[in-house]
Amino acid sequence: MAENMAVIPEVWPVAADRVGIWLACGPLYVAPVPADSEPHFEIEMDLMARGIRDQVALMHSTSWRVDYRLGGLVATYMAVLKADDLVKGIWPGARPITLAAMETVGKPIPHAPDEAPSPSHFHVLMHGLRHLRFLIDYDPSNAAALGPFMRQHLESLTPALAGLYAA
Repeated sequence: MAENMAVIPEVWPVAADRVGIWLACGPLYVAPVPADSEPHFEIEMDLMARGIRDQVALMHSTSWRVDYRLGGLVATYMAVLKADDLVKGIWPGARPITLAAMETVGKPIPHAPDEAPSPSHFHVLMHGLRHLRFLIDYDPSNAAALGPFMRQHLESLTPALAGLYAA
């Protein structure tokens, strides 16, 4: 009999400034979650070890998927980082996330209603951003934690918890 599937936390650290939304680094992967813990706690411990936990304004779980390459069930979190000025000044390796890139990449490969989706990493990130956009309309405390630049740039997205594969 095979071993049980591991739960592997995945963190997408994003930040926003007056220019746009940035992927600060990553995605970051945390070691499989021990049976006596949970993903959120393990992510916090990992971010502390990396020295960036204090820079996280909001951490929110947005999805999950099976990824055999990573060896388990991936629990995806968005970590919105504090950034009051230019993100590149804080995160020199940050990469811009643009609507043009979203339009160029397009939607993920469709799947039947009774089949598992197989999104790319880019689509996982886009889903996470649309999920954050949803929080602006429906969760005032999380919306406030996003900060003004992130809220401003997310406004151009359609808020959604699902529907990435919709026509």
